[in-house]
Parts: sequence; C-alpha cells; structure tokens
Amino acid sequence: MDLMKRSKPTTARRATAAAPPVSQAQAEDAVRILLRWAGDDPTREGLLDTPARVVRAYQDWFSGYLSDPSDYLRRTFEEVAGYDELIVLRGIEFESHCEHHMAPIIGRAHVGYLPTNKVVGISKLARVVDGYCRRLQVQEKLTAQIAGCINDVLKPRGVGVVIDASHECMTTRGVHKRGVSMITSKMLGAFRDDARTRAEFLRFIDIRGAISS
Repeated sequence: MDLMKRSKPTTARRATAAAPPVSQAQAEDAVRILLRWAGDDPTREGLLDTPARVVRAYQDWFSGYLSDPSDYLRRTFEEVAGYDELIVLRGIEFESHCEHHMAPIIGRAHVGYLPTNKVVGISKLARVVDGYCRRLQVQEKLTAQIAGCINDVLKPRGVGVVIDASHECMTTRGVHKRGVSMITSKMLGAFRDDARTRAEFLRFIDIRGAISS
C-alpha cells in the first residue's frame, strides 16, 4: 500500500508533495537496513515479520499527518442556556514522538477555554490533542498548536493548554534521567490577560501555581 495515498493530504503532507511517494515495500526495506546496521540479521525467524510490524506501528503513531485537527471543532452547539464560564478537559493521556530522536513522549494534556456563544463536544478536544500528538513533535510546538487550533476555530474569549510529559529521549539515552517531566503552557486571550482566569484554570487542573504568569 502506498503510504502517501492513504487519505487526503494535509498541510503537513502537502509541504512534501514534491517528494516521490514511499511504498510500503520501500519502508519495510528501510527497517531491514536499520536492523542490519544495528548488528542483527533481518532474515532470522524472530525478525522476519518485524519490518511489516514496524511500518504498521508507524502508520498508527504518525496518523496525525493524515488529518486536519481543526476539522474536529467544526461542529459546535449554541443551545447552552447562556453558559459562558470556564470549560476544562484535564488529564488527556497521549503518546507522541520526539522529532529529534523519534523516541516516545508520554504525558497528559489539560485544555480549557472560555466560550463565547458556542461550545464543542468534549471528545473533540481530545481528538485535537491526538491529531497533533500523532506527528513528530517537540513539546513546546505541540502545546502551541493545540491552543492555536482551538483559538482559531472556536474564537473563544480565551484558551489555556498545559502539557506535562516525560521524554524517552532523555530517560532511555543521553543523560538517563528518570522520574522527571517537562511542563509547558500556552495561554491566549483571557487566560493570558486575566490573572484570575489563569489561576482558576490552573486550580482546576491542579497545577497549584507551578507555572508562573
């Protein structure tokens, strides 16, 4: 199956449209090369199916390139009886991959917004997180992308995103520091301008002042 033709191209995919498509067979051959480079024999019994498994795993891990996360926010609801207070979805578990080493990033995202005259189904906020997580990432960019998407589509009075994650490129290689996590935040609109709104959001997600204004 042609990996470049599984779905309609996104902006990220269109940016590399000039490059020739990569077939599944070519991708599996690349895995065999890496296995040989690592010092093993890709023809031995235990590794015979590994290239196909790796390619299938990549199709899952990097499926975010095949979607536009903003599409998840297009359907909104206006019959909310005038509700205009903070909406927070906290503890969204995610897995992503570091674009520098392709090592896992494992963590939780907390998302909040102040609606204007419409809200979105809460599962769609989680899908936005997944859409950006299933790409090669750095945590700072990931945090900004999620906040920017919600802000651009829903046009709320404010958006707040906090991500707390561990990076396997740091825990399993390099400095080998386990038990540490990285926290990033992106505050837009009222979350940036109003200290009370920001504090309420951080209290809801139980950060308790760990992030300064």
